[in-house]
Amino acid sequence: MRLTLHTDYALRILMHLALAPGRLVTISEVAASFSISRNHLVKVAHELGQAGFVETMRGRGGGLRLARPPEEIAIGDVVRAMEEDFRIVECFDRDANSCCIAPACRLKRLLKEALDAWLAVLDGATLADLVERPAPLRRLLALTA
Repeated sequence: MRLTLHTDYALRILMHLALAPGRLVTISEVAASFSISRNHLVKVAHELGQAGFVETMRGRGGGLRLARPPEEIAIGDVVRAMEEDFRIVECFDRDANSCCIAPACRLKRLLKEALDAWLAVLDGATLADLVERPAPLRRLLALTA
Protein backbone atom coordinates (compact mmCIF):
# COMPACT_ATOMS: atom_id res chain seq x y z
CA MET A 1 0.00 0.00 0.00
CA ARG A 2 1.27 3.41 -0.86
CA LEU A 3 -0.21 6.73 0.17
CA THR A 4 -0.42 9.60 -2.26
CA LEU A 5 1.49 12.82 -1.60
CA HIS A 6 -1.91 14.39 -1.06
CA THR A 7 -2.51 12.19 1.99
CA ASP A 8 1.08 12.58 3.18
CA TYR A 9 0.68 16.36 3.09
CA ALA A 10 -2.69 16.12 4.87
CA LEU A 11 -1.09 14.19 7.72
CA ARG A 12 1.77 16.68 7.91
CA ILE A 13 -0.65 19.62 8.07
CA LEU A 14 -2.59 17.92 10.87
CA MET A 15 0.59 17.16 12.80
CA HIS A 16 1.71 20.78 12.45
CA LEU A 17 -1.65 22.01 13.73
CA ALA A 18 -1.56 19.58 16.65
CA LEU A 19 1.84 20.99 17.59
CA ALA A 20 0.41 24.52 17.64
CA PRO A 21 -2.70 24.24 19.83
CA GLY A 22 -4.72 27.32 20.50
CA ARG A 23 -3.52 29.38 17.56
CA LEU A 24 -4.21 29.77 13.88
CA VAL A 25 -1.51 28.46 11.56
CA THR A 26 -1.15 29.72 8.00
CA ILE A 27 -0.62 27.50 5.02
CA SER A 28 2.54 29.48 4.30
CA GLU A 29 3.85 28.61 7.75
CA VAL A 30 3.21 24.89 7.17
CA ALA A 31 4.78 25.10 3.71
CA ALA A 32 7.90 26.74 5.12
CA SER A 33 8.19 24.22 7.97
CA PHE A 34 8.10 21.24 5.62
CA SER A 35 9.73 22.90 2.59
CA ILE A 36 6.66 22.13 0.49
CA SER A 37 5.05 24.35 -2.12
CA ARG A 38 2.27 26.47 -0.65
CA ASN A 39 0.20 25.83 -3.77
CA HIS A 40 0.26 22.08 -3.11
CA LEU A 41 -1.00 22.61 0.43
CA VAL A 42 -3.90 24.92 -0.43
CA LYS A 43 -5.99 22.16 -2.00
CA VAL A 44 -5.09 19.69 0.75
CA ALA A 45 -6.05 22.16 3.48
CA HIS A 46 -9.34 22.87 1.71
CA GLU A 47 -10.17 19.14 1.60
CA LEU A 48 -9.22 18.72 5.26
CA GLY A 49 -11.69 21.49 6.02
CA GLN A 50 -14.43 19.90 3.94
CA ALA A 51 -13.83 16.57 5.68
CA GLY A 52 -14.21 18.23 9.09
CA PHE A 53 -10.65 17.77 10.33
CA VAL A 54 -9.70 21.46 10.28
CA GLU A 55 -11.40 24.80 10.54
CA THR A 56 -10.32 27.37 7.99
CA MET A 57 -10.50 31.11 8.50
CA ARG A 58 -10.04 33.30 5.47
CA GLY A 59 -8.72 36.80 5.19
CA ARG A 60 -6.24 38.83 7.12
CA GLY A 61 -5.39 37.08 10.37
CA GLY A 62 -6.85 33.83 9.05
CA GLY A 63 -5.42 30.39 9.02
CA LEU A 64 -6.09 26.83 10.05
CA ARG A 65 -6.70 25.02 13.30
CA LEU A 66 -7.88 21.57 14.26
CA ALA A 67 -11.65 21.17 14.28
CA ARG A 68 -11.44 18.50 16.98
CA PRO A 69 -8.93 17.54 19.65
CA PRO A 70 -6.05 15.41 18.30
CA GLU A 71 -7.28 12.47 20.41
CA GLU A 72 -10.50 12.42 18.34
CA ILE A 73 -8.84 12.33 14.91
CA ALA A 74 -8.20 8.75 13.84
CA ILE A 75 -5.45 8.37 11.27
CA GLY A 76 -7.52 5.77 9.42
CA ASP A 77 -10.32 8.32 8.98
CA VAL A 78 -7.88 10.85 7.54
CA VAL A 79 -6.41 8.32 5.11
CA ARG A 80 -9.88 7.22 3.94
CA ALA A 81 -10.95 10.83 3.43
CA MET A 82 -7.84 11.86 1.50
CA GLU A 83 -7.17 8.81 -0.67
CA GLU A 84 -9.15 8.60 -3.90
CA ASP A 85 -9.43 4.82 -3.90
CA PHE A 86 -8.06 1.62 -2.48
CA ARG A 87 -8.03 -0.43 -5.65
CA ILE A 88 -4.82 -2.32 -5.04
CA VAL A 89 -5.45 -4.58 -8.02
CA GLU A 90 -7.76 -4.44 -11.01
CA CYS A 91 -10.33 -6.84 -9.56
CA PHE A 92 -11.10 -4.44 -6.70
CA ASP A 93 -12.94 -2.32 -9.30
CA ARG A 94 -16.06 -4.20 -10.42
CA ASP A 95 -16.69 -1.84 -13.33
CA ALA A 96 -13.18 -2.04 -14.80
CA ASN A 97 -12.27 -5.60 -13.89
CA SER A 98 -11.35 -7.65 -16.93
CA CYS A 99 -9.20 -10.26 -15.20
CA CYS A 100 -10.16 -13.65 -16.56
CA ILE A 101 -9.30 -15.54 -13.36
CA ALA A 102 -11.25 -13.26 -11.02
CA PRO A 103 -14.06 -15.76 -10.37
CA ALA A 104 -11.61 -18.39 -9.06
CA CYS A 105 -8.77 -16.21 -7.78
CA ARG A 106 -7.99 -16.20 -4.08
CA LEU A 107 -5.56 -13.29 -4.32
CA LYS A 108 -8.34 -10.70 -4.12
CA ARG A 109 -9.52 -12.04 -0.75
CA LEU A 110 -5.96 -12.10 0.58
CA LEU A 111 -5.30 -8.52 -0.53
CA LYS A 112 -8.65 -7.36 0.89
CA GLU A 113 -7.73 -8.89 4.25
CA ALA A 114 -4.34 -7.17 4.12
CA LEU A 115 -5.95 -3.81 3.27
CA ASP A 116 -8.48 -4.21 6.08
CA ALA A 117 -5.68 -5.06 8.54
CA TRP A 118 -3.63 -2.06 7.38
CA LEU A 119 -6.60 0.28 7.85
CA ALA A 120 -7.36 -1.30 11.24
CA VAL A 121 -3.85 -0.40 12.42
CA LEU A 122 -4.36 3.17 11.23
CA ASP A 123 -7.78 3.26 12.93
CA GLY A 124 -6.06 2.37 16.19
CA ALA A 125 -3.88 5.49 16.08
CA THR A 126 -4.87 9.10 16.55
CA LEU A 127 -3.26 12.38 15.69
CA ALA A 128 -2.36 12.69 19.38
CA ASP A 129 -0.31 9.50 19.05
CA LEU A 130 1.69 11.04 16.20
CA VAL A 131 2.66 14.09 18.25
CA GLU A 132 3.00 12.32 21.60
CA ARG A 133 6.61 13.51 21.95
CA PRO A 134 6.30 17.07 20.62
CA ALA A 135 9.73 18.48 21.50
CA PRO A 136 11.74 16.78 18.71
CA LEU A 137 9.05 17.57 16.15
CA ARG A 138 8.81 21.20 17.21
CA ARG A 139 12.59 21.50 17.00
CA LEU A 140 12.72 19.97 13.51
CA LEU A 141 9.91 22.22 12.30
CA ALA A 142 11.37 25.29 14.04
CA LEU A 143 8.18 25.78 16.08
CA THR A 144 8.08 27.48 19.43
CA ALA A 145 6.11 25.83 22.21
